Amino acid sequence: MENHFEAGIENLRQKLLLMASRAETAVNEAVQSLMQRDHDLAVKVRADDDIIDQFEVEIDEMAILLLTKAPLATNLRLVTVAMKVSQNLERIGDEATKIAKRARDLAQEPPVKIQLDLPNMATLALKMVKDSLDAFVNRDPVAARAIVPRDREVDALNKEIHQRLAEHMMSNPDTIARCLHWIVATKSLERIADHAKNIAEEVVYLCEAQDIRHTLKN
Repeated sequence: MENHFEAGIENLRQKLLLMASRAETAVNEAVQSLMQRDHDLAVKVRADDDIIDQFEVEIDEMAILLLTKAPLATNLRLVTVAMKVSQNLERIGDEATKIAKRARDLAQEPPVKIQLDLPNMATLALKMVKDSLDAFVNRDPVAARAIVPRDREVDALNKEIHQRLAEHMMSNPDTIARCLHWIVATKSLERIADHAKNIAEEVVYLCEAQDIRHTLKN
C-alpha cells in the first residue's frame, strides 16, 4: 500500500513538472511574441493554453485520489500543496495568454517608439517561477523564503514601466490604445511573479507546516 502511494506521489510530481515546463514556455513565448511583434507566435501561445488547463484537471484528479489514501499529515500537506502549485501554474498560463493577446493586437499596429525594460522584468519573473519550483522539488524552505521578497523588484519595474507609458500617452495621445496594451502586458508579468511568490510560500508551508502568507513583508 505504501509503495503504491509513493508511486502515486512520484507520478503527481512528474505531471506537475511537465505542467511547469509548459507554463514557463508559454511565458517565454508570449514575451517573445510581444517584443518581436510575432503575430503567429502570439496565436500559438493562446491556443496552447488549453494544454495547461488540461494539466490542472489531471493533477486535481490525481491529487484527490491520493488524498483518500494519505495516512500521514506530511503526505496530506504534500498533496494539497501540489494542487495549489498546479493552480498557480494554471494562472501563470492565463497571464501568458493575456500577454499573447496584447502581442497579437500590437503586431497589427504601428510600433510604439518607447524603450521599456520589459525583457528584464520578464527575466526576473521567470526566474522566480523557476526557483520556486526548484524549491518545491528539493523541499527547500530556505530557498523558498528567499524568493518572496524578490517580488518587490518586479513590482518596482512594473510601476516604472507604467509611469513611462503614462507620460508617453500624455505627450502622444494617438498612442493611448497601444500603450494600454503594454500596460496590461506588464501587469500580467507582475502577476506571474505574484504566483511564483505564492508557490514559494506553499513550499514553506509544506516543509515547516507554517503559513507565511501574511507574515513576511513583501
